[in-house]
Amino acid sequence: MSVGFDPYHPEFISDPYPVYASLRTHRPIFYDEHWNLTFFALHQDVEPILRDRRFGRDIRHVPDAARQVDPQVYDRIYPPQYPMWTRMIRDSFIDLEPPRHTRIRRLVQWAFSRRASQSYRRRMETEAHRRLDVARETGQMEAISEYATPIPLVMIAELMGVPAADQPQLVEWSHRIVRVFDEGCTPEEGEAAEQGIVDFSDYMRELIASHRRRASDDLLSHLIGASHQGDVLSEEELISTAILVLNAGHEATVQAIGNGLMALSAHPDQWRRWQSDRSITATAVEELLRYDTPLQMFERWVTEDIDWKGTRLRAGSKIGLLFGSANRDPQSFDCPDSLDLGRVPNPHVSFGGGVHFCVGAALAREELKVAFEVLLDRLRWFELHDTPRQRIPSLIFRGVQQLPMNLEFA
Repeated sequence: MSVGFDPYHPEFISDPYPVYASLRTHRPIFYDEHWNLTFFALHQDVEPILRDRRFGRDIRHVPDAARQVDPQVYDRIYPPQYPMWTRMIRDSFIDLEPPRHTRIRRLVQWAFSRRASQSYRRRMETEAHRRLDVARETGQMEAISEYATPIPLVMIAELMGVPAADQPQLVEWSHRIVRVFDEGCTPEEGEAAEQGIVDFSDYMRELIASHRRRASDDLLSHLIGASHQGDVLSEEELISTAILVLNAGHEATVQAIGNGLMALSAHPDQWRRWQSDRSITATAVEELLRYDTPLQMFERWVTEDIDWKGTRLRAGSKIGLLFGSANRDPQSFDCPDSLDLGRVPNPHVSFGGGVHFCVGAALAREELKVAFEVLLDRLRWFELHDTPRQRIPSLIFRGVQQLPMNLEFA
C-alpha cells in the first residue's frame, strides 16, 4: 500500500489527518493500486482540478476517453450487477457533465438558493427545539439519531412532501444506497443498495402520482412543474433528483453536525467564544466544515491526456481528490490543525468547486447554523460520553454512528 495509505485501517478511520500530513510532505500525488486512482493531497492541486474542465464527473460523453477506461474501474463506477443503482445514481445531475448537467441543474437550483434556504429556517428551528425539549427530561441525548439526523431529514422530507411516518424509511434507504460509492462496499451491501434504489423508486413513483393529482407547495410539486424554455424533468429524472436530494442533503449534513460537536467538545474555548460572540456563526460553520469535513474524498475522470506538474494522467483514468487533506494544508491555511471559528479567509473545498459546486450548499449552511445556534441558545455546555466512538468505515464519508452526550441546559 502506497506511503502507508490504508483508509480502512482502524487508526486511519479514527484519525486520518497524520497520514494526510505525511502524504502532503512525501507523496502529494500518488497512485494507489487497490483503488486504481491517482490521489491528490494538496489544496493547490485539489482546488484547481475541481474547476478544470479536463476532469469530469462522467466519462461517457467523451467516447475516445471512455474506450480507454480500465474495465475494472468502469465496472466499479457503473456496476453492471446493480443496474437500477447505476441508472438512478450515475444519471442524476451530480454525476453528469454539460449539457445534461446544466439542463437539470437549471431546473432545480432555484429551490436551493440562499433565499429559499433561509425560508426553511423556522421549520428547522422548530424541529431542533422539539428535540432538545425531549432531551431536557433526562439531560442526555444520542446526538446523531436524536438531533443531527432529524433536522435535515425533516427539512428534506417536508420539501419532498414525504409524510412523517415514512421518514425513517428514507434514512434506511439512504444509508444503504451510499455504501456503493465506497471501495469497501461488500456484495451484500451492494445488493441491499440495489434493493434500496428499487424500493425508493417505487415509493417516489407513487408520491409523484399523488402530487400530480394534488399539487402542493413543496419542492417535489415545483420540480414536477419546473420548466425552462419548454423543458421539463422526466419521471426518471424526478426520481433520481429526489434520491440525490436525500443522499447529498442528508448524509453529509448529519455527519457535519456530529463532527462539529466532537470538534467543539475538544475545543471548549471555541464553544465559549461562539457563545459570547454570535456574530461569528457564518465563519464558525465554514470552519467546522473545514476542520473535519464530512465528505473526505471525491473522484474525477480524466477526459484527455494531461501532464499535471510532471505526473502523466491518461485519458480514461480516474483521480481521487482528498478533501480532508486539502482542508488541512498548511500552504493554504494558517495553523490548519487548530480550530479557529473566526478563520478568515477560509478557502475550504468541502462543497467541491467549478460547475459541480454543491447545489445545496446554501441549504446545508442554513441547516448547520440552525443546529448549532439552537444548541448555543439552549445549552451552557455539553459533554460527550467517554465511550469508544464507532466511525463509519469509509474514505468518502467521515462521521460517527452514535454520539451520546450529557447536556447542561441554560
